[in-house]
Amino acid sequence: MTYDPLAEVIDAPIEFDDTTVTKLHILRVVEKFDSLPGENTADEKARLSAVLNDLLVRLIEGVHANPSKLWVLSEFQRSLKLVENEDTEAREHFGSELETVMDVLGIESSDGLLAAYLGGI
Repeated sequence: MTYDPLAEVIDAPIEFDDTTVTKLHILRVVEKFDSLPGENTADEKARLSAVLNDLLVRLIEGVHANPSKLWVLSEFQRSLKLVENEDTEAREHFGSELETVMDVLGIESSDGLLAAYLGGI
């Protein structure tokens, strides 16, 4: 059996209101990954943005029915699996975006989930 970092997550309820959901909507529509290093990062930016925007849609649509840290981090995991083969800088930037989402949702720690997929950012 392979290790699942979600097994380390300590579940907790998420307190949210309409302002929280509005902030998630704003995160979805703003430009992302503008500071990716290198030249010709348009394809990389588009891939990462698509994964993050898909995650934000799932959170916006599902957080009311699933207001728990474990549910949110399980949704994070789905997205993290999609970016784990990106280069280090891309994964670091993706992790920073996830930390912003965590801040919006009031989640203080991923309990090792981000480190497991992003290499200890």
